[in-house]
Amino acid sequence: MLVLGRREVETLLDMDALIDALGPAMVDLSEGRASVPDRVAAMVPGQDGFLAAMPGYVPSAGVLMTKLVSLFPHNAGTPLPTHQAVIAVFDPGTGAPRALLDGTAITAARTAAASALSARLLARDDATVLALLGTGVQARTHAHALCRVRPVRHIRVAGRDPVRAAVLADELGAVLKVEVVAVPTYAEALDGAHLVAAATHSVDPVVRRRWLAPGAHITSVGFNRGGREVDDATIADALVCVESRRAALAPFPAGSNDLLFPIRDGVITADHVHAELGELLNGSRPGRRSPEQLTLYKSVGVAVQDAVAAGLVIAAARAQGLGDEIHMFD
Repeated sequence: MLVLGRREVETLLDMDALIDALGPAMVDLSEGRASVPDRVAAMVPGQDGFLAAMPGYVPSAGVLMTKLVSLFPHNAGTPLPTHQAVIAVFDPGTGAPRALLDGTAITAARTAAASALSARLLARDDATVLALLGTGVQARTHAHALCRVRPVRHIRVAGRDPVRAAVLADELGAVLKVEVVAVPTYAEALDGAHLVAAATHSVDPVVRRRWLAPGAHITSVGFNRGGREVDDATIADALVCVESRRAALAPFPAGSNDLLFPIRDGVITADHVHAELGELLNGSRPGRRSPEQLTLYKSVGVAVQDAVAAGLVIAAARAQGLGDEIHMFD
């Protein structure tokens, strides 16, 4: 069995290849070929954390796997990431275990890659200004991914901690070679932005309709069991897309409060969810209808994304001779 640590996974996983490879997998999911049971979780009382299991099989990628991922929001601001994971990959023909991978880097990359895919499908072609809400791992990977699919020239970073926002702005500016500034408030970051990447653990919405420019495309990946990132007015006005209706509208720990709360309160119905990414890709649902239309991709994360990323990493590791081989049953 191949074993790959975090540094190896980060080295081997190519973001451009991942964005492209997610397309067929999302079509598999929407057309019913992928097998992705609902996420289940064990709670840790007093920590506001949980450990979730996410199995999946993706025919287009030929990958059978499961991810075990922990989410501990109180890790924010510490050396530990809020999301930590391992991925076990099995032979889809025999069920034999084939690889064990660090899943923390994969979770960050595949989440950002799916957001970038949504931007490729829904954002305006002339989107040059990105509002980055959050200062953690997901904010960083989203900046890198979104700059690959739209001609971003200016990034505004906002978060709860102005020092962390400034540090991230300096880092991204040096690496991405675009203008990146830290701003004091979420409203200032959103003012005039064409692209919005919300990656927070906020209880109260950091994306509010009155702060948004016409035609903005919003990606929202944040999670808080007691709150949400996006306000009712934005959800009501936007063309809303998801990875999977079943996942996004499921109860905790799978679903999204950003959708479940306004459904509960009668602001929208479940039918307000316009499309899955796979439906946009196979043409069964239309995308953006006008330059001024507000579009929103709400992500809850689905196992097909992890499967695709794991498959790419394993193939690259085999090609480059990286990783350790262990014999489990000798």
